[in-house]
Amino acid sequence: MKKITLGIIATLGAAALLCTTFTSCENGSAPAANMANDLRSVAETKINSINQEVNRRGSKLEKDIKAFQDKINKGLMTQSVAEIQGKKLQDQQNNFQQYAAQKQQEIAEEQQVMMNQIADAIKTFIDGYNAEKGYAMILTTQGDILPAPVVAADSSLDITDDILEGLNAAYVKSKAENKE
Repeated sequence: MKKITLGIIATLGAAALLCTTFTSCENGSAPAANMANDLRSVAETKINSINQEVNRRGSKLEKDIKAFQDKINKGLMTQSVAEIQGKKLQDQQNNFQQYAAQKQQEIAEEQQVMMNQIADAIKTFIDGYNAEKGYAMILTTQGDILPAPVVAADSSLDITDDILEGLNAAYVKSKAENKE
């Protein structure tokens, strides 16, 4: 017979099942294996690399624009050359803005993939934990890592169909009473 026990966990608590706290790193001792920190570290490395490249390209574009403006201010180029170079710089600036937006999207995707990996690991762990411990239901009480508050449950506890039937019956009855 299945235990009728309700296990309540916080999403952050579930994440703690997978990872140790940051204090082990802060205290100077060697950190324990920690999935969340490892994934965060990989994502941060990618994000830092992306940001460095965006900043490098942005700085180069700023230098090119400043050099162009200096040449114009000093009268070192003709108007036709200035128009052509100005158009090129405008195109470069537009391309840079598109590039920066694309890289911001990549950063958001990296962060979402990391969160999905953590959520999948939590769900997989909880399913195994539930199979071993035999809880009737495991709930998450806070956070947004997992997509639903019910992480694992015995399907016999689902009363959705009964509720819908009762609601529809009450609606039909109310509708019939209003016609009379």
